[in-house]
Amino acid sequence: MKRLLSAGLIVVFASAALGGFALASEKAAAKPQTISGEIVDLGCYLGHAAKGASHKECGLKCIANGMPMGILTEKGVLYLLTMNHDNADPFNSTKGWASQQVKVTGVVSVRQGMKALQVDAAELVVASAK
Repeated sequence: MKRLLSAGLIVVFASAALGGFALASEKAAAKPQTISGEIVDLGCYLGHAAKGASHKECGLKCIANGMPMGILTEKGVLYLLTMNHDNADPFNSTKGWASQQVKVTGVVSVRQGMKALQVDAAELVVASAK
């Protein structure tokens, strides 16, 4: 019985170790992507679909007070924006861009259906005159 239990534990730990290795190699293999869209504060956007120029002042205030922010694509796909721990500057610059169109470059992650984008680079999109 003890041998069976020990063998079972070895299988569990080996599986966990190999699973961890697979996750680490997936992250290392992830390629940066550039996502375009509007910076939204997630509290107001998820709570009552607030976005756009009419929500800019509120969005700036909410983000400044610590509300998480995201990027909402033209097709309605929402990504939680996360900070690059090695360089927080691009993430911090996006905090002042609520309700504006941006391009954000970084690695996309998906965990239990939630999409996140690590902010490695960010720039405002200047609207072209038509």
